[in-house]
Order: sequence, then structure tokens, then C-alpha cells
Amino acid sequence: MTYRLFSLILIGTMLCQSCKNTYHPSIPYRKVDFTIYPNDVMYYKLNTYGGYEYFTGGVNGIVVFRLDEWQFMAFDRACPYDWEEHESWLWMHPNGIMLVDSLCGSVYNILDGTVISGPSVWPLRQYYTHYDGMTLRVYS
Repeated sequence: MTYRLFSLILIGTMLCQSCKNTYHPSIPYRKVDFTIYPNDVMYYKLNTYGGYEYFTGGVNGIVVFRLDEWQFMAFDRACPYDWEEHESWLWMHPNGIMLVDSLCGSVYNILDGTVISGPSVWPLRQYYTHYDGMTLRVYS
């Protein structure tokens, strides 16, 4: 009985995650749709769990983070607090699990895009990802 309940909760969580809304209250919408091959040596940082790469696109670029074998997270590098400022970029903190805004100092969790500290009140703009074991598609 416990196994069935756990399975239902897990499936429900996965379904809810796949239905994320692309609306963001502060960052404007930009069409994003590109495909990469994470196992290619060109993207060697994405070959390991916790690895990340920066890409062009979105408002201020995109950071793709490998959560585990099958799951990738993709966020716009525009800080919701000061995305219109030319010098504002999100950079991966040396600890590998936080993104930090170079201008206002807001800190975000790379696992879900939520604010950890700083003046920002909105989470990061997240993009959809789909990984089939060979190709990773990032899209809005």
C-alpha cells in the first residue's frame, strides 16, 4: 500500500512539473528553442551531475544545469530584479548550486530558481527541457 501511494505522489509531482507556465511577472517572453547533445565533448561540463553550461538566447542568455542522469534545468540569466540593466548577469556561484546576480547581488537556487537572498522577490524565468538520452531540447 505504501509503495502505491509513493508511486502516485511521484507521478503527480512529475506531471505538475511538466505543466509549468512560461509566464513571468517581470522578465519579458522570448522564444527559445535549441537542441544540444550533452554527451558530446563540446559540452563536457554537462556530462556530470551538477555540471552547467551557458548558452545564448532568452533575454540575457541561458544557463543549463544537469540535475541527475535524466533531468536538466534551464533558466534565463536575466535577474528578475534588474534585468533591464546592461551589466546585470547571473553567474554560477563557486559552490555550484546557486546563481548570483552581478549587479544587485540577488542569489537564486539552481535547483528550482527560487530567491535565496537579495532584493529580488521573483524566481528566475525557467525554460522547458526534454532529454531522451541523446539530445537535450531547451524551449519556451
